[in-house]
Amino acid sequence: MRCSRLLLQRLNPLYRRSVNTWSAVGAAFNVQDQRFEHLQKNVGLFGVSELSGPAGFQMAQHQALREAEFLVHKACTHPPGAVTVETFDQLSDSLCRVADLADFIKVAHPDAAFREAAERTCVDIGTVVEKLNTNVDLCQSLKNLLENESVLATLDPDTRRVAELFMFDFEISGIHLDESKRSKAVALNVKLLDLYHEFLSGSQLPNAIDKQILPEHIRHCFSIDGNHVQIGGLHADSPNELVREAAYKIFLYPNARLLLCLDELLACRHELATLVGYESFAHRALKGTMAKTPETVMKFLKLLTEKLSNRTSRDFKMMKEMKTQTHSTNPEVMPWDHAYLSSAIRTEKFNIDPSVYSPYFSLGACVEGLNHLFTQLLGVSFQTEQTKMGELWSEDVRKLAVVHETEGLLGYIYCDFFRRPDKPYQDCHFTIRGGRLREDGVYQLPVVVLMLSLPPPSGKTPSLLTPSMVENLFHEMGHAMHSMLGRTRYQHVTGTRCSTDFAEVPSILMEYFASDYRVVSQFARHYQTGEPLPESLVSCLCESKRVCSAADTQLQIFYAALDQVYHGKPQHRSTTDILREIQEKFYGLSYVNNTAWQLRFSHLVGYGAKYYSYLMSRAVASMVWRQCFLQDPFSRVMGERYRREMLAHGGSKEPMLMVQGMLQKTPSIEEFVDALVLDLDATFKSTV
Repeated sequence: MRCSRLLLQRLNPLYRRSVNTWSAVGAAFNVQDQRFEHLQKNVGLFGVSELSGPAGFQMAQHQALREAEFLVHKACTHPPGAVTVETFDQLSDSLCRVADLADFIKVAHPDAAFREAAERTCVDIGTVVEKLNTNVDLCQSLKNLLENESVLATLDPDTRRVAELFMFDFEISGIHLDESKRSKAVALNVKLLDLYHEFLSGSQLPNAIDKQILPEHIRHCFSIDGNHVQIGGLHADSPNELVREAAYKIFLYPNARLLLCLDELLACRHELATLVGYESFAHRALKGTMAKTPETVMKFLKLLTEKLSNRTSRDFKMMKEMKTQTHSTNPEVMPWDHAYLSSAIRTEKFNIDPSVYSPYFSLGACVEGLNHLFTQLLGVSFQTEQTKMGELWSEDVRKLAVVHETEGLLGYIYCDFFRRPDKPYQDCHFTIRGGRLREDGVYQLPVVVLMLSLPPPSGKTPSLLTPSMVENLFHEMGHAMHSMLGRTRYQHVTGTRCSTDFAEVPSILMEYFASDYRVVSQFARHYQTGEPLPESLVSCLCESKRVCSAADTQLQIFYAALDQVYHGKPQHRSTTDILREIQEKFYGLSYVNNTAWQLRFSHLVGYGAKYYSYLMSRAVASMVWRQCFLQDPFSRVMGERYRREMLAHGGSKEPMLMVQGMLQKTPSIEEFVDALVLDLDATFKSTV
């Protein structure tokens, strides 16, 4: 159903109406699934007519490849100019519109036939992209543009930057090398794809052990398969110390084959980086980021470690004291104790019970709260959209239109929020179609999916969220609004298609809004009584998050430092020896013999040399929050500046220039560090 104009203008619907009466936006998420008329025409997934069935992926792929062939010819034969960049972007868009959609469907569709068809399309288009990245004639057409000073001078800054980004894609594929070296680069890229698959698959596999080796009284805590116990995780939250220790030592036991795979993966990355002209893979990966170089990243991590040293020691001391209360035979805090003991301290100090909070956080209320916040800050609101037969992959998905008060429709968010069998248990944002200015002058509206793992509504009970679920919802909606408001001319740099260490800034910033009582009080009402969430509960929740937060941050620093060293210049020693050394320097808890945690570090594939990004993004988000929104989280003036300086550009502007525009200064690494430390030290104080 569509919202009426009257409903859209109601800013505080929950406390201005009777209990259990929702606006159209809230009702869409607090009632059970929608129904379709079976006589409706199947419009295909996301309204793509070819995708009414699995076989449609082949048709969509064929159409995209025909369009790509035409655009390659156009790019190679047209005189250099802005049209060269526009043609490259059209080429990118024609392939991404199919590949990005398939990339989502291959993990989210409940029908295996759709997933398999989407997977094949991803592989096929990926192969085409690899060939295009080594197409000498195509590269030459871009090179002719970038080397023509008179033509280059006529390009606007965005067009020039996008041209340079496309050229970077060519260069990292070895296009500028002679034929033998270029072939070597292609071979390395192909080999890396296989190694990525092998490492990611191996990192998720459980380890098995003869059940007789484990004490009988803890075997039931694990999966038993005949005479073996299968251990597929760390069981870090188990109150039984022996269970945690056994899980840690067995799950992290070194796998010789996977160790070789990781060695090969890192060696191939380094060889490829040096082949195309970089000192190391880290130097290649960090080009165009806020940090720019691995030296800057390590300076950031070392300085943050120094600043946190006393606080981290204090946290581990608290953990040790807590462990003595458990009558443990080992008084030392071990790596398998960290998560459990910090949680135990949090419980002892604050006794946070998620079930106390959940009745105040119905999903519909939370979405209405986001709607209110975005209306105040950005002049943007949500409208529920009636979907058509075949448009969705699951009937419990909801579709929101994002509408600006003067600019009109900005784009669409498909909300795949509820748990279901075989759905990945992860919270993430997928770009289905990027925004761009089309050749006919019409703006191509962005389409994204937000995927969460929330409990579905049941009967008269709406979906009720824990505080961490609320934070995740706000976080992912930050990504979605970045996509909606990143009104770039080119889809190659639309929305979240920006440097990794900047991409998390909008999402992390939303976590600050989710923890501010002035924001929360606008929507958090008991779903049965209408009673507002007491401010003391929000205050208590925020204080609890700071318990052992220095040690938690230090653990992330350790992971980031390990990632940097692995992707730096070759160490000529085992990845385990490197792990041992970096853990001693950057963590605080000793390495455990005969373990290889790095084999479970799956982020090494997707975030190679960029794991630090979350910490740096949080530093920027903290500075933006304190300087721009702490005084008034609903400030339209600051909201407009935020859109103008940070959200609007996607990746079309240097990330540090966007930060500079928002903060009206260029922050130093020391200021980034201070912002993170200030977050850990700050005492929560809400302002109503």
